[in-house]
Order: sequence, then structure tokens, then C-alpha cells
Amino acid sequence: MLTFLAFIGTSIIVIVTPGPDTATTIRSTLLAGRTGGICTAAGIAVGQTVWALATSVGLAALLVASAPLFLTIKYLGAAYLIYLGLVALYEAVWPPEQGSGMAEENHPHGRVSPWMAFRQGLISDLGNPKMAVFFTSLLPQFAPMGGSTFATLLALGIVFAAMTFLWLAFYAAAVHKVRSTLQRPTVRRLVEGATGAVLIALGLRIATEQR
Repeated sequence: MLTFLAFIGTSIIVIVTPGPDTATTIRSTLLAGRTGGICTAAGIAVGQTVWALATSVGLAALLVASAPLFLTIKYLGAAYLIYLGLVALYEAVWPPEQGSGMAEENHPHGRVSPWMAFRQGLISDLGNPKMAVFFTSLLPQFAPMGGSTFATLLALGIVFAAMTFLWLAFYAAAVHKVRSTLQRPTVRRLVEGATGAVLIALGLRIATEQR
């Protein structure tokens, strides 16, 4: 029990620390309201569950050990975050008119489908190989000796993903409450610009940092 509580405490510290998942969830909430933010949070949680499964069967360790594969996923994930950031910056400078193609997908007054929001969260998380490094280094520390390694690691990963979902869903609900204020034209453009800059910075950090 003490080991599990230590895992919960460590997970809370990691989860509440802002990062790509937080930025992606906030942007989805601004674009599509609470539903969009929650769907993005769900996509992120599913991505983490995939990483947990990969860790349980040893695939994540192989990914970490394979420099070419690790770098490929890292650069693709970083490129996706930078792409989202550039779209946000573009719309901060040139807001799309309602009804245009880009507005339908990204503009706060357009409609972002739940699937689109879910997909952004899933791709954002699966494109971050740091999750493989994190899970392979964190989860085994809290697996009780003599237990089923596969079942234990997967269970811990699912618990982590569930906690992440709850935290990001709370974030989405909080942002949604002030969404009407943030959607005022001037404020919205400032928020889009700031969010875009953050996403680009996070993408560049992932692309350039060492393991």
C-alpha cells in the first residue's frame, strides 16, 4: 500500500506540471468548448495507456534502446506540436472567417468535432517518446516484487492515464468557464498567439533535448 501511495504522489507531481498535454487540452477547449477539451484529454489518456501497454510487454524499452526509431518518433511528435503552434499563430494574426475550411477545424466560432479533438490529444501523446522513457523508468520502481510484471505495470499505467484524464478534464472545465471572455476578438488573438508560441516552444524543446 505504501508503494502504491508513493506512486500516486509521484504521479500527481508529474501530471500537474504543465507540458504539451496541458497546452493541447487548453487549445482544444478554446476551440471547441468543454467537450473538445475533454475529448482531447481522453485522447491523451488513451495514448498513455498505449505507452503503458508497450512498457508492459517490453516494446517501450526496445524503442528507447533504438536510437533511429526513438528519434523518428521524437521528431514527428515535435513537428506535430510545431504545426499546431503555427496554425494558432496564423489565426492570431489572420483570424479565419466563420464558415471557411480552416475556421471549421480551428476557429473558436467554428465546430471542432469530438473525434478531431480526440485525435489531436492521441497524436500529441503518442508522438512524445519521452513517455516511453518515463514509463520504463517510473513504473518498474513501483511494481511489487513477486507480482505479475505485465499486469502490474499495465495497471499502474492505466491508473496514471486515468489520473491524467481527470486532471486535464478539470483543466478543460475551468478554461470553459472563462471561454466567453477569452473569445472576445482582441483577447482571443492574444490567447491564440500565446498558445501558439507555447506549442512551438514545446515542440522545439522535444526536438532538441537529449534523452
